[in-house]
Amino acid sequence: MAITDESEHVRQVTAYPGRPPIPVRRGAGAPFGWWPAICVALVAAIDRVEYNLLAGALPTIQEEFGFSDSQGGAIATAGALAAIVLLLPAGKLADTGKRTWTISAVVAVWALLTVGTGLAGTYATLFAVRVLLGAAGQLYNPPSSSLLGDLYPGPGRARAYGYERMAYFAGLPIGVIAGGALAQTVGWRTGFFLVAVPGIIIAILVLTVREPVRGVGDDLSRWYDDSSAPAAAAPSEPPAPMRAQLVTLLRIRTLRSVIIGLSILFFGLGGLFFWMPSFYTREFGLAEASAAAVGGGAGLVGIVAGILAGSWLGDRFHQHRVTIGGWALLFGTVFLAGAVSVPVLAPQAVCFTLANVGFAGAIANLTAANADVVAAHRRGLGFAVLQLLVTLGGALGPWLIGLASDASGSLRWAYTVVLIPLVIGSLIVFRGQRTYRQDAAAALSGN
Repeated sequence: MAITDESEHVRQVTAYPGRPPIPVRRGAGAPFGWWPAICVALVAAIDRVEYNLLAGALPTIQEEFGFSDSQGGAIATAGALAAIVLLLPAGKLADTGKRTWTISAVVAVWALLTVGTGLAGTYATLFAVRVLLGAAGQLYNPPSSSLLGDLYPGPGRARAYGYERMAYFAGLPIGVIAGGALAQTVGWRTGFFLVAVPGIIIAILVLTVREPVRGVGDDLSRWYDDSSAPAAAAPSEPPAPMRAQLVTLLRIRTLRSVIIGLSILFFGLGGLFFWMPSFYTREFGLAEASAAAVGGGAGLVGIVAGILAGSWLGDRFHQHRVTIGGWALLFGTVFLAGAVSVPVLAPQAVCFTLANVGFAGAIANLTAANADVVAAHRRGLGFAVLQLLVTLGGALGPWLIGLASDASGSLRWAYTVVLIPLVIGSLIVFRGQRTYRQDAAAALSGN
């Protein structure tokens, strides 16, 4: 990145290849505007809306095709596992290819597979299409996360990643609500056809985002911290083999703590959201659309509040992001225990809302911390590793809760399988704060 001095507080920054420099004020969290973050957030939202339509419509689909809870949970698990196969190549592509084009192509594929879901005539066909959708579903994450790291320096990262995570997790309850409502009003098949339309629109919008110079966000972070700090050049030697790069990444101690904590968190959330409409139907006798509305609405309110509060705290005290994430995760776990154990609907919904506040606050800070401790030239692969493991965690949740439900005859008892791992995850995250500053400094130096 070419930077020429203009004054103590403003510099001209070459942010986009082949375009004139842009004046940037020192300390700006979004020096190139919030439009790229908005587009990435829309991508995350439509991903989870499309994916979670199935959860909202699941009772109707189970009635039509006649499959068990464990078979229903297996659909979500198999789709998530399929994504794992492609995530590392996607991360490598994110570090070398044009990220905006990759993201747009992935969203267009989602829309086509959503139409295919509505055309499924048997459980086997439904299973196959959802596996393909799951395989494509996480591929936007490495390029979009790398893009955000370049466009948003340290003081704005928690908000940028927080908006993406807010949209991602808001898409969970919105998809559940939409799935239940559409299944009850126009039929579940028509619901899938309708939701494919905004997917195509968002794929086009992504192409309006310009591809930035790699590492520009880290260069600005160095300048914000120390006006005399030189820009670290990207490595000029040929890239190392993927295996060697993975070994290097996993030596970052903070990254290991963040990945383990988020993987356990996604394990809990994956199962929680997939089965929550069925939980409200069975435990509280709500109709399908009402169950989806209560569970999805409580989740949506909690996620938005948690992301906004967590992002604000994370950017205000960005040297303590990991600790904030650990406390938020523990807070969410305590109230999830309340949501599982309380037998009365109103206080149960309050507990469920507060659980999502904590989980969302943790996600915003730990995702930003992941970007902080990985150098720009390997950030795409770093987020691919993160997404691979959190996808694996999220994949196991619906299936294990489905198995526990079949074995115990109660979703309430089945939900308890996620509580102890969440407590352990909180403790592991707290350990990551010990090495955060050292690892973040190494990332800014290009190591």
